[in-house]
Amino acid sequence: MKQKKWKKECCTLKKYEFNRYIDHAVLKPELTQEEVRNAIQLGIDYKVKTVCVRPCDIDLAVDMCRGTETGVCCVLAFPHGTVPPEIKRAEAELYVARGVDEIDMVVNYGYIRSRLWNRVEEDIRAVSEITKPANVLLKVILETSQLNEEEIVRATECAVNAGADFVKTSTGFYGEGATVKAVEVMLKAAAGRIGVKASGGIRTAEQARMFLDMGVSRIGNGFSSTPVICGGMAL
Repeated sequence: MKQKKWKKECCTLKKYEFNRYIDHAVLKPELTQEEVRNAIQLGIDYKVKTVCVRPCDIDLAVDMCRGTETGVCCVLAFPHGTVPPEIKRAEAELYVARGVDEIDMVVNYGYIRSRLWNRVEEDIRAVSEITKPANVLLKVILETSQLNEEEIVRATECAVNAGADFVKTSTGFYGEGATVKAVEVMLKAAAGRIGVKASGGIRTAEQARMFLDMGVSRIGNGFSSTPVICGGMAL
């Protein structure tokens, strides 16, 4: 059901309405509550698809975004992804109960590099079993800078098999962000069965346009880049 939802939405958007593809990330650990509030408001003003916030800011984001065109996404097991599946499941239960619309989880990419495919699927399924019944979109962060092409392909297959809605390139906190090569590999492996989100290092409209032309369904960028990417769009 979720896959049909994102496919339909992408088809109905006008080309390069960048704001409606953006997950506006408000994730820096040092941000004060005033800075978080201002960053969330910036996303609301630009009518981004979601504001992607730290778990400690979910309540604030849900309250601010209520009645707007902007949804709330939060990160899970961020930024390393190394907590056990049971902890990831508990996080998902808490965040869903607090009203998020989407969750971006970091998969255990050490398991991917170890070729422990059953454990990778178990890691993702621990969260998808919570998000799917709640109609909350799940994006799986692969941290592609740490993986080779074969590992990206197999990890994408694991995400499909485990019931995720998207695969995502990067946290933006470790290694290189979204690259053309990694996104190409993800899109080919996804084969329309799951969405692909390019995230990490996207700071200009030209970069966003390039990835959208390739076929991604969502863009992730830091909140300060949203006005730059959206250019002269009227608020």
